[in-house]
Amino acid sequence: MAHAQEIQLQITDEGFPEHDESGGGDDNDIEWPESARTSSPNKRGVRWWMLVLVDMLILLCGEAMAPLLTRLYYNSGGKSMWMATLAQSAGSPLLLIPLLLLTPRATAAEEPHRPAATGKVVAAVCVGLGLLVGCENLMYSYAMLYLPVSTFSLVSATQLAFNAVTSRLINGQRFTALILNSVVVLTFSAALLAVDGGSDDASGDGEGASGNGKRRALGFVLTLCASAVYALTLSLFEVTFEKVIRARTLRWVLTVQVATSAVASWVSVAGMFASGEWRTIRAEAAAFEHGGTAAYVATVVGMAVGWQAATVGAKRLVARVSSLFANVTGTLALPLVPVFAVAMFGDRMTGIKVVAMLMAVWGFLSYVYEHHLEDRRRVAAQKGRRTAAACSVCSVRLRTGHRAQVVVPAPDLGVTYQG
Repeated sequence: MAHAQEIQLQITDEGFPEHDESGGGDDNDIEWPESARTSSPNKRGVRWWMLVLVDMLILLCGEAMAPLLTRLYYNSGGKSMWMATLAQSAGSPLLLIPLLLLTPRATAAEEPHRPAATGKVVAAVCVGLGLLVGCENLMYSYAMLYLPVSTFSLVSATQLAFNAVTSRLINGQRFTALILNSVVVLTFSAALLAVDGGSDDASGDGEGASGNGKRRALGFVLTLCASAVYALTLSLFEVTFEKVIRARTLRWVLTVQVATSAVASWVSVAGMFASGEWRTIRAEAAAFEHGGTAAYVATVVGMAVGWQAATVGAKRLVARVSSLFANVTGTLALPLVPVFAVAMFGDRMTGIKVVAMLMAVWGFLSYVYEHHLEDRRRVAAQKGRRTAAACSVCSVRLRTGHRAQVVVPAPDLGVTYQG
């Protein structure tokens, strides 16, 4: 007779959206326990968007700072390709400071699950990604020497198109009209910037930057290959956080970044010693303009910090949102570089550069607005499913006249709601 006095309705996971990378929605209709509320760090809200904004600013600052300092390195007498390559990954020891400050107790609530893969698998994945990053850094270093700045910016913009393909094939990215609009507008923005820079390169140091026709062709191919590898690595990082590690916390982002950068740095160091460039570093530093060895060291350190900031910002956006979102944010920095170049190197600010910057902002806002619409659709769907569940409870009460109990599983946790 006890089972006749109380009826239990089991609402399975089919009634609620699966907990995905973008978090949840509005949980105000059900009073979740404190453990359920704190175990979903990717839940979208004001705090989530503020953290995304911080990651975006870190990425934009790094993307604007690193190319300018790399240009200063080459303009002031820097010639070592392997040094420029090493600077793109040598700043990873700086990440050990925040990594050590993240104590296990502070991250216990943020990391409710252990990695699905073993330590050996995670290490193997980091080594593979580090080798890819090292090759990509070397290709970018040679491309920035062989090509004019405008041509390099134009070809580098193809990384967004490559990432759109890899995100679809590897990460299952869903494309909408706003996302396609963002990709197209940002690509055209970089192309417009490159067309405007063509006259400056032709009248300036175009020959010194691009070399002969073979070096220009090689620089074009290297930039294209590096853009494709960069897009691939972003998608692979997203798969690593989602499928291998199964954690998207700051601790894991920094750990993976330090490991992959260490491997890329060893590749650069090995190449420097194998090529014999290490013998010319001291003479190159002594002949460096604007201060000799001190200026040389400061420039290389600044390059390392800038590239590391850009990389950490990108990885945080990959873990928090998606690889395509990180690439869209990075592409937004392309039109910003000429603005800073006006103050640092005396470049001319033209109307085309202003239009390119506005187009980049428009394309980026289109992508952000699409994420806002996804949030609204997700919240509406969750409320609709909860309303349907409540109607089922009412129907049972009307039929039986007894008190019903609904068991509603929260994401990853079993939680009981007394109806």
